[in-house]
Amino acid sequence: MDPSVTSGLYRDITDLAHDSPSWVRHFVEIGTEAVIVILGVLFLASWWRRRSADSRAMAVAVVGPLATAVAYVGSELFKSAVQEERPCRAVAGAAASLATCPPVGDWSFPSNHSTIAAAAAVALAIAWRAIAFLTIPLALFAAFSRVFVGVHYPHDVAVGLLFGGLVATLVVLALTRPARALIETMRTSRTGVVVWFAGRGPAPEPAAQWASAGSGYGAAYGSGYGSAQGAGPGSEPGQQAQHGPVAGSDRQHR
Repeated sequence: MDPSVTSGLYRDITDLAHDSPSWVRHFVEIGTEAVIVILGVLFLASWWRRRSADSRAMAVAVVGPLATAVAYVGSELFKSAVQEERPCRAVAGAAASLATCPPVGDWSFPSNHSTIAAAAAVALAIAWRAIAFLTIPLALFAAFSRVFVGVHYPHDVAVGLLFGGLVATLVVLALTRPARALIETMRTSRTGVVVWFAGRGPAPEPAAQWASAGSGYGAAYGSGYGSAQGAGPGSEPGQQAQHGPVAGSDRQHR
């Protein structure tokens, strides 16, 4: 993409950054890096809460970070192919960037931060829908902040968002089934650290527990009861033999 297409918007946003109060500038400078850390912590929370869930939900949770890593690698390959110079060096007349301009060779298109943030936000939203209201705005903030601090063009972050979200969705869809099979295998392991990582899954339903207990009890009771019943008919000839003479003796006495 021709950088001149969004150069004017880049100037407008960087001018806005310099006109903003100092606390806003400091907040965005810190936030542009902190967003990645926050999303990483949310990945840990998603994994932890899914340790007691079914194997598919656990698989989606653990595939999310991998999907984000794949998106990041893809963006790096993309950068190497395009080799777009950073706007903090290339755009004439623009305000100085708030963040240190990356060195030559650290290319601009697409934005790694935006790619990672979008991939993580989408993967987390798939695994934990309730926090989509948090992860999606975080990804958008991460993208805007990269332009605000002056190290990316607007089109860098826009493509990064689209690329990261698309890659994360495809990777989660592709890897959920094999990851589910792996989680189910890990949950049968006798190695403590493996079971700790995969979790034990949901507890059996009370009805299932009673059914399991009932089947064992019924088998034990049935075998005993059957043998007791079986002894009854088998003992009848003996009983008849025992009682037969008594009855016969009565008749003889009579």
